[in-house]
Amino acid sequence: MFIIANLLSAVAVMLHYVLTIYMWIIIARAVISWVNPDPYNPIVRFLYTVTEPVLSSIRRTIPLPMVGIDFSPIIVFVIIIFCDNFLVKTLHEIAMRLH
Repeated sequence: MFIIANLLSAVAVMLHYVLTIYMWIIIARAVISWVNPDPYNPIVRFLYTVTEPVLSSIRRTIPLPMVGIDFSPIIVFVIIIFCDNFLVKTLHEIAMRLH
C-alpha cells in the first residue's frame, strides 16, 4: 500500500506545482494585456495559446457583456485555489492514511 500512497503523494505535489505555474502564467497574461503587446512575440503567443482556451470557455459560460472588465482570470484564480486547497489536500490526506 505504501507504493500507492507514494504515488498519490507525488501526484498531489505535481498537481500543486502545475496549478501554481498556471496561475503565474495567467498573471503574466493579465499584466501583458494592460499594454499593447506585439502579437508576433513568441512569449505573447505562448501566453495566449496556453491561456485562451480556459479563459474563453469561462467567458462563454459566464457572459458579462455590460461590464468593461474581463473577470475570467479572477474566476480561473478561484478555480485554481479551490483545486489546490481541495484536490491536493485530499490526495495528501488519502496518501497519509494509506501509509
